[in-house]
Amino acid sequence: MIFLLVTFILLVFLGVALLIYMRKIANENNVKYEIFYFPNFPSSIREITLFFISDIHRRTVDDTIINEAINVAEIVIIGGDLLEKGVKLEKTRENLRKLKKIGPVYFVWGNNDYEIDRDVLETLLKEEDIILLDNKAISFQSDKEESWSLIGIEDYSLEHDDLEKALEQTNANDFKLLVSHNPKIIEKMNEVEQIPLILSGHTHGGQIRIFGFGPYELGGAKVIENTTVFVSNGYGTTSIPLRLGAKPETHIISIKHKQNDE
Repeated sequence: MIFLLVTFILLVFLGVALLIYMRKIANENNVKYEIFYFPNFPSSIREITLFFISDIHRRTVDDTIINEAINVAEIVIIGGDLLEKGVKLEKTRENLRKLKKIGPVYFVWGNNDYEIDRDVLETLLKEEDIILLDNKAISFQSDKEESWSLIGIEDYSLEHDDLEKALEQTNANDFKLLVSHNPKIIEKMNEVEQIPLILSGHTHGGQIRIFGFGPYELGGAKVIENTTVFVSNGYGTTSIPLRLGAKPETHIISIKHKQNDE
């Protein structure tokens, strides 16, 4: 009887300790650096550096992250799930104002963003001068008339995405960077679309991984056909504010021109 009681107390203690540890991980503030080289990135531009953050959900973006990205990243891309149902708009406004300290901010819809009134969120984005990429593309051109396009589509899982419409707003020779909250957009693509790089989130890297296994793959980059798909573990959490084996992350991403013979 005493042995069973001691065992029970020990298991409860270990369970509580694990929960505290998982909560601590979920609140980490990590900035990861990524570099991608592409021979078809405009040689006259040479390089762009951006700050990528997805799946903020209920978190407040920490100042340490902002300070690390200031004077390093040229633009900010929010890869969806800026918020979710129950998050106060003023908290979201605070996050947006922090991110604007880094540079111009571009936003792409995630599935949880639709949990609040669309017009309300779009009004907030407009008030804060956030550039909404809802099946849209914006091109950036060098003085030698080479250009790259930033393409943002609405959420794939809710079937609001329209990649064809977004691509119509690009030039054939543009280097194309696609931001899709859900990485499964790759399943709709074909070689004709020639999109070298996709940035996504949504999966949280599985969020809770037991012995390396989780409901989704851990975040990272992989090449599918001729496209590099980069999936972030995301910054926040959903359902429960816990993580294990899939640390939260934000990213400073450099995209560079590379000669074919380098």
